[in-house]
Amino acid sequence: MPDKKRILMTRRLPPDVLARAERDYEVVQNADDHIMDREEILEKAARADAILCCLSEKFSADLISRLPGCVKVLATFSVGTDHIDLDAARKHGLRVGNTPDAVTISTAEIAMLLILGAARRANEGQKLLHSRSWPGWEAMQLLGMRLSGKRLGILGLGQIGRAVAKRAQAFDMEIHYHSRNRLAEAQEKGARYHGTFDGLLGVSDVLSLHAPSTPQTKNCIDASAIEKLPQGAILVNTARGDLVADDDVIAALKSGRLGAAGLDVYQGEPNINEGYYALENAFLLPHMGTSTVEARNEMGFAALDNIDAVLAGREPVYPVV
Repeated sequence: MPDKKRILMTRRLPPDVLARAERDYEVVQNADDHIMDREEILEKAARADAILCCLSEKFSADLISRLPGCVKVLATFSVGTDHIDLDAARKHGLRVGNTPDAVTISTAEIAMLLILGAARRANEGQKLLHSRSWPGWEAMQLLGMRLSGKRLGILGLGQIGRAVAKRAQAFDMEIHYHSRNRLAEAQEKGARYHGTFDGLLGVSDVLSLHAPSTPQTKNCIDASAIEKLPQGAILVNTARGDLVADDDVIAALKSGRLGAAGLDVYQGEPNINEGYYALENAFLLPHMGTSTVEARNEMGFAALDNIDAVLAGREPVYPVV
């Protein structure tokens, strides 16, 4: 039997993913699940044929340039790739693959949880109970927004955006969207297209972000964008933290210009803007959009599929570079 090829797994992954990896490869593991720094990655990748990385590791141009030539593929355990310098990977001849399909359902479900939690003031209700200060039922207690009949604006009607739209339609919400390109009518499934982001903002009682992080989308939700939303609109973000200008959103939540926000991703996470913690109308989750057994297994298997393909001389199943 020929020697197994070697892969570096930078974080601890689900048991089923590890079992498959160990079946097919010699695996260099991260036993205590710490975040590896650059020097440790380089040391442990010294004889590796592939690296299975996560969002927590930043593959800068400098790190990529120092990777040994034996590393042929960087398979990220994510759909996002903003932690990887893709231009540097291309110049280095390093193939990059991601896991786009695996994250769709679980992220869409968490987006609906955020929409519901923000609209129905779940954060305040939880605090009322946990502080043992609930006085009992009152007619005017914690009045929120009913979703039925409200307009849901979706920035980015890709796979996740469409999955959110499908679930929101079950709540009788009216779906509007803006994307770089209009989808075919069969994919829209009744959603109304807006050719400009401003046009979408004006009709979004609830705005849900599902766009990638790009120079064009960074801080796209700023004070100017918020002013174009209906009064008291709800903002939801399960995409990337840097789509939101935190100080502007916090100010709008304080003033009531935004009625509420449901957030799962943040700039600078895990060290998020301190202003969010004091806000009753901010329903916050700790980046758990894909935190289901099913999604994490599928993500790991997709990353291994990318590695299998490249090390067999084929294209990644989910190619980025």
